[in-house]
Amino acid sequence: MTTDTISSTQSSKTKEFYEEAAKYWSQVPPTINGMLGGFGKISATDIHGSKSLLKQLFNSKQFPGRGYALDCGAGIGRITRFLLCNLFDKVDMVEQNPLFLEAAKRYIGPNLMENKIGEMFAVGLQNFVPEAGKYDVIWIQWVLGHLTDTDFVQFFTNCRNGLKSNGLIVVKENITSTDSIEVDERDSSMTRPIGVLKDLFRQADLDCFRVTKQLNFPKGIYSVYMFVLKPSQFNAMIKDIKSSDTGSSGEISPEDGDFDNQLSLLQPEGVVDK
Repeated sequence: MTTDTISSTQSSKTKEFYEEAAKYWSQVPPTINGMLGGFGKISATDIHGSKSLLKQLFNSKQFPGRGYALDCGAGIGRITRFLLCNLFDKVDMVEQNPLFLEAAKRYIGPNLMENKIGEMFAVGLQNFVPEAGKYDVIWIQWVLGHLTDTDFVQFFTNCRNGLKSNGLIVVKENITSTDSIEVDERDSSMTRPIGVLKDLFRQADLDCFRVTKQLNFPKGIYSVYMFVLKPSQFNAMIKDIKSSDTGSSGEISPEDGDFDNQLSLLQPEGVVDK
């Protein structure tokens, strides 16, 4: 088998993986229960946990701004409406199913649509590239199981470039209880163990500086964790210095007077595993 044949086979499987997922979601009703796979009753608890995390981040030493957020895998706008619109001036939404975005306009309501919602992108995350330097927070929840590892890393690389200088990415995902990836052929998705997720984040040059478990979910479902990510210290330092020092080549050395201060500002606060 030639390299070209292997590549073609992998490409065909990837295409099928995404097509099957799109087919599944095209048959899901645009309701909260539909978005949450029949677990609509957990929505309020989920939003409460997410809001608590964001408020902690706003009160931290390296707090993000509250100007612009991006909701990835937005569905009909549950997270946009109940979480992000309450905490940010503007929210963009990206969702591959255009029918969900149409339903979102009704679900979110005319007032929030006019005053809070920016752009609505009808595209899969594997093909989405955010505008550079636009977002304070990029929120990604219950959608990464629909990305292959390769597209996962590329998507997060794109998101990293879409952040403002002090921006953050927050991921909220199901986690397996073992070290194995679990595949659900019904909706063409996978659930990854925590170690695999952290490794993929690293491949996208992102530091995971806070991890916390969602509490008070019912028994019998996957554990859900929230990950707070920021561009890796070295890359973020280069970006900051290049943007602030137009009179130099952008190279960093210990002789630069502001080197230690730049580095100290980029230290993570520590990881909290529960």
